[in-house]
Amino acid sequence: MVTMPVPDRERYPLRTIPGYDALRPGIQIGTQFSSSACDDDLILAQQLGVEWAMVSVDDPSLHSVEGYLKLKERFAAFGLQIYRIANHRCHNMSEVTLGLPERDARIAEYLQYIRNLGAAGIHYATYAHMANGIWSSGSERTRGGAESRAFRLESSPVGRWIDTTFAGELTHGRAYTEAELWDNYAYFIRKVVPVAEESGVYIGIHPDDPPAPALGGIPRPLFSSFEGYRRALEMASSPNIGVCLCVGCWLEGGAAMGKDVVEAIHFFGSRRQLFKVHLRNVSAPLPEGFVETYLDDGYMDMLDVVSALQAVRFDGAIISDHLPSMVGGRRVAEAYHIGYMRALVHATGAD
Repeated sequence: MVTMPVPDRERYPLRTIPGYDALRPGIQIGTQFSSSACDDDLILAQQLGVEWAMVSVDDPSLHSVEGYLKLKERFAAFGLQIYRIANHRCHNMSEVTLGLPERDARIAEYLQYIRNLGAAGIHYATYAHMANGIWSSGSERTRGGAESRAFRLESSPVGRWIDTTFAGELTHGRAYTEAELWDNYAYFIRKVVPVAEESGVYIGIHPDDPPAPALGGIPRPLFSSFEGYRRALEMASSPNIGVCLCVGCWLEGGAAMGKDVVEAIHFFGSRRQLFKVHLRNVSAPLPEGFVETYLDDGYMDMLDVVSALQAVRFDGAIISDHLPSMVGGRRVAEAYHIGYMRALVHATGAD
């Protein structure tokens, strides 16, 4: 199979992420890849009309300016632009979130990552500030028997990040206070802001997943509510620090988030603090617990979400997230969700 070259066409600068431009105005469709994705995966994205790639790097040697430029060149051959390159070591860093002895070394690693992105012309990065990972109680069945992640407080959930599992009442040896978490964030973000601004990189902070009050003895006071986000962004006080809005996480939190997801979009989007959106639906909010499901099968009408994005003139990327395990594998699941997202964008009149 041979990929077709992308013809020269007018480009549209994106107001959401300065430095990026696109083949179409308005909301952009993206998808997720490994850095070792095969040609057929990239061809499929091109056939689905996707322009933006979120790339997770599975070869540590690629975490350099040269490595990022090499990735950009490969994806460009298939008509794909890189919106984000993920460095999982610089994400959910317990040393930073909890102020552990290795904190300064990890922050220095993070700042070099941001500098590398900027030097390679990649203007967006997602950051998560969780100390003990993404929590789950295993998998449950959703529509058609597809397995999908679930979270039930009564089912002894555990946290995971990369190759580490977090379990029990105290995942890091003691209980931490909300004041400690705020102080550690302030220490981190003061160092990040000048580097992000100098590098031309916009950092979207991902919600806690799930946005529970505390897990494993560690509270989640910053990115588990609207008020936490508002305060954290005010502390950053930079146009380069904003929100990676995971709709699924916001829906997991339910009423405890303080504002619903549509209200959050209007608030952050109108202030140009909304940089990227993960479209994901869940069966119910906490405290009931939830199962992740298809975009059209949860308790939120995604048409309302995309309509709100249009209302604030969001022209950044939306992507699917945490896909159910459909028959046919990830390609089938991603094709379904990309098609559904594109239909939502069409239905709200901007594509």
